Amino acid sequence: MESILAAASAVLGEKVSRPVDLGGSSRSDVLRCVTGDGGTVVVKAYRDAAGFAAEAAGLSLGDGFGPRLLAVDPSFPLIVMSDLGVAPSLADVLLGESAEAAREGLLAWARTYGRIAVAGAGRQQEWARSRAAYSGDGKGRPFFRDLGEVLPPVVPAGLEGELAALTAGSERYPVFTPGDICPDNNLLTADGLRVLDFESAGYHSAFLEAAYVRMPFATCWCVFRLPPGTEAEIEDVYRAQVVAVHPELADDEIWEAGVRQAVATWTLFMTWVFLPRAREQDQPTHATRTPVPSRRQVLRYRWSRLLDELGRGGDEFPAVAEVVRTWLETSAEWDVAELPRYPAFTSAGPG
Repeated sequence: MESILAAASAVLGEKVSRPVDLGGSSRSDVLRCVTGDGGTVVVKAYRDAAGFAAEAAGLSLGDGFGPRLLAVDPSFPLIVMSDLGVAPSLADVLLGESAEAAREGLLAWARTYGRIAVAGAGRQQEWARSRAAYSGDGKGRPFFRDLGEVLPPVVPAGLEGELAALTAGSERYPVFTPGDICPDNNLLTADGLRVLDFESAGYHSAFLEAAYVRMPFATCWCVFRLPPGTEAEIEDVYRAQVVAVHPELADDEIWEAGVRQAVATWTLFMTWVFLPRAREQDQPTHATRTPVPSRRQVLRYRWSRLLDELGRGGDEFPAVAEVVRTWLETSAEWDVAELPRYPAFTSAGPG
């Protein structure tokens, strides 16, 4: 702690003190600190060099959508950011009691990420230079690292080719993204929605972003079902923005095929993340927040949704569909409840 405060003070040019832990992760420590004039800043110190490089570069490129980047120390590494203050996150309102607040939060979320995509259009080289300046390698994280540990004993023919097609699809129609766009990383401030986390910032397919709505929230712990029609409404808001970057995405056939493939990509990735431990024992998706679903609930919901999506695409990915059906069959003994709606959309309270 003392070394973080000392490094932050040195790079900012004024002393910071009285740190409050904002709850980082295994990759970073995040502290709210008081400056000499009584104001506050947020200091983030990293254990992951790639996350540091992505966030330092991402905050520069995403200026106006998240905290302001005040100072950077690549040698520590750490960054000092403006403090966005205390405000509810999108996760808070989705787990709350107001359906209207949840809907407005989702609309703000979709508009913001669409605007970020537009703001980043044509700036890939600028992004690469900025990330390289912070010693990042500029490479994204692979989706399919080692699916072998979660695949059925008998792997259907053609699976390898289908995975290669999904990987290639994750790079089509690139847009700039902060990366981890989960509900808890979005503050609903008086000045609008602000993004907290740029550790995975970079360029990837607009379809991967859009799939977050349809699934919903592909890699997140805050996962429940949305009311009928809500997913399409939120997705349309995002799509209306990104067609300015990629006009071809106004074509329904291109859009539907791309989002369908992105749902498959995220589902397979999160199966790799969740399934090994879920086989042994069910666990909540978050250690302290409530209510949250269990990992087994999320997995079975994801698999069922993916089969529905693939069914609308005909016989596009038969090997992936066969693997998913096998997962559903072998997990039937889990006997978990169906994933419910977000609490905000089931509350009997006003709004």
